[in-house]
Amino acid sequence: MESQDLNQQLVDFAQAVNSQGLHGALRFLNARTAYRYSAVYRLDGQMMRNIHIYDRQGENTADLNEVPLGDSFCQFVMAENGFATANSATDPRLLGHAYQGILNAYFGLPLSRKPGTIYGTFCHFDFQAIQLPDSEIPFIEAAADMLMDHLELQQAGSKPAGAG
Repeated sequence: MESQDLNQQLVDFAQAVNSQGLHGALRFLNARTAYRYSAVYRLDGQMMRNIHIYDRQGENTADLNEVPLGDSFCQFVMAENGFATANSATDPRLLGHAYQGILNAYFGLPLSRKPGTIYGTFCHFDFQAIQLPDSEIPFIEAAADMLMDHLELQQAGSKPAGAG
């Protein structure tokens, strides 16, 4: 990315979130990478349910709407406080995993507020092998906190009157 400092990049991201919501936020994050997909998944029992997904190619993503936690790469995000693989086909940590060699590139961070509780995950992923530059990680970590802020506001706004 350009030599903009992190603070200015985060201001630009906040503007995208405030003006275009979750779709704009994911489009903004996706544009900074080579990944095809950027998404937010919510943990619901033993399922990861898609809250929103951005597909760079604009295709139907219905088959990505939910995945069992045990079959997802999100399980590693939650267990390790983040997870990345540039090429799952050659990653020994994923030996025998259902999506090894299918979903090749993945970068994910947990979305949460309180220690010990997980809302879900933010992730970039692709069927092609892709390496996320290390220089992008501090921005994504800060942006993930801002995504959680947005999701909390969105959730609070959807509660019925008088709900906690």
